[in-house]
Amino acid sequence: MSSARMHRRSVISEAVAPWGDIARLLRGGEAGTLLPVIIPKHRRRLWWMLPFWAGAYALLSGVMLTLKESGSDGLGGMAAGALATFSYTVGVLLLVAGGLWWWRSSIVEIEQGTNGVLTRYGAVVRTLDAGRHYLWHPWSRVDFVVDTATEIPYSAPVMACPTQENVPLRSIEFFLKFRITDAVLFVRTIGAGNFDLVLSSAVQDAIRQRARRVRTERAYDLRGSDVADMQDLLNHQLSRYGVRITGCNIPDVQLPAQYQQHLATREQVAKESTAYEQEWGLIRKRRIDSLGMDIERAKKIRDARIVEVRAALNRAREEVAQLLERQETEAQRVRFEIETRGRSGLIAAENEARAQQALAKAYRDNRAVLQYELARRRLEVGAGLAGKAPRPVVVRTDGGTDTSALSTLFTAQLLPRLTAGDRLVTGGAVRPAEDGDHDPR
Repeated sequence: MSSARMHRRSVISEAVAPWGDIARLLRGGEAGTLLPVIIPKHRRRLWWMLPFWAGAYALLSGVMLTLKESGSDGLGGMAAGALATFSYTVGVLLLVAGGLWWWRSSIVEIEQGTNGVLTRYGAVVRTLDAGRHYLWHPWSRVDFVVDTATEIPYSAPVMACPTQENVPLRSIEFFLKFRITDAVLFVRTIGAGNFDLVLSSAVQDAIRQRARRVRTERAYDLRGSDVADMQDLLNHQLSRYGVRITGCNIPDVQLPAQYQQHLATREQVAKESTAYEQEWGLIRKRRIDSLGMDIERAKKIRDARIVEVRAALNRAREEVAQLLERQETEAQRVRFEIETRGRSGLIAAENEARAQQALAKAYRDNRAVLQYELARRRLEVGAGLAGKAPRPVVVRTDGGTDTSALSTLFTAQLLPRLTAGDRLVTGGAVRPAEDGDHDPR
């Protein structure tokens, strides 16, 4: 698409066309022009009254000839009767032709999706919906056919629109769709030609207000941005004309050449950055995949070791169970041996007890002998103990409490000899004293 076509503004206008071309013009326009309103070329003329007047004249002529026929005789009366009959026939035919002409000229067909504005003597009477209507009044006519169902597209590029930094943009393409909601209000208040100027100025004002709030480097953000506020503003301005905006957007924004170059450089940098990011993403993905493989490998090794540990644990449990079984068997064997030895010892003890009982019975029989023997042994032991018992030695001194050193020394030398002599006497026989011994008594 060429630049001239891209920046071409839509033109809203109205046209005068016959009834057969109304549908084509409303749907497709004419030479790039939007035609929401068509002024039909009326087929209604007053020519249909001419047959009525001629027929009435023919009937009146027939009446006159009939009266003439009744007042005359002969050939003149016959001629007047024939002319009267012909006049009646022509009059009736003219009246029928005039009635058909009137009926055909009163038919009005309104296209689907349009409304016709019916006027009478130049005043608006009402609107006609789609379908066939009969306008029997001779001075009733459809002055306008307005498209009220189609959403009409409208393109309005704004040139040299300044931004926040007062940099004029090359153009901002604005596209909207509107629909005529009130046909009478539209054609009587503003009309299609004037509405084109009003809509163009309103769109340019809204676009310039929006561009003033945008920085130049962010101008491309206007493409496809939310323009609901602009739509509300336009609806508020155009509602008085019976028009409603159904949708709008900004499809394209053209920047100055230097800013386009700047944006091209920025896009190139952004592409390079994106390429680097993609490359780094691939490297990171490879590293992540490698780490994932290492992790999976480590998991497999860990699982294998876990299996080995579990197998070793099962083997250890089996060995422990076998060892416990062996120890239990050994313990049962030892218990059986101990029980066997215990039973043997018990039997031996019972036998010993029986033997002791028998011996005790034998001892009871020899009780007297044993008592005699015990008494004899007691006497022997008492004699022996009496012989070994120590004898007391009494050393008498003077009545004073203090002893001299000479007496103490003498007593110390004499006591060992006395005790030795007593041991010799208590030994059972009196041995002769050794040399130098003497009885101290």
